Amino acid sequence: MGTLRSLAEALISRLPPRLQPMARWRFIKFGAVGASGTVINIAVLYVAQEFLLTFIADFHSRLNYSIALAITCATISNFYWNRRLTWRDRKHEVHHSALFLFFKYVMAAGLSIVVQSLLTKWLAIYLHYILANLVAIVVASVCNFVANDRMTFRRRAKIQPPNAATTPPADVHDKP
Repeated sequence: MGTLRSLAEALISRLPPRLQPMARWRFIKFGAVGASGTVINIAVLYVAQEFLLTFIADFHSRLNYSIALAITCATISNFYWNRRLTWRDRKHEVHHSALFLFFKYVMAAGLSIVVQSLLTKWLAIYLHYILANLVAIVVASVCNFVANDRMTFRRRAKIQPPNAATTPPADVHDKP
């Protein structure tokens, strides 16, 4: 465990100083939320594929619907927990409804959803569909983090009050 921690610290120390705290804490929170989303995704995928959608005879058609349902459930859960945990410190900076933020979250995660879906379907040709989905989730999660950090929960530029040096005194305009 200590060796793994040392390796992680060595990799983090090579990042620009501005990115180091994010790599330590925000990405760890994102990973924890993502792990719970992975459990939800896999569970829903399995239940849908093996029980819920068995009336769809064609395996690949059923897999399409199962993947869509699994990703939808995991996305809703991940949005909720990322908003409450991962980017909680930015919550006060965002003045939009939860529905608007969810729309942005889905748009930001759209690429990773497409990557996960297509990669799962392609890998399911060679691997068990559960293992294929796990591999696809790992690959898609990095682009999901970057997109949501930069788009959905981005920091807003703070409006600075006028500086006394740039604001003329009130009596300047009153002089004849």
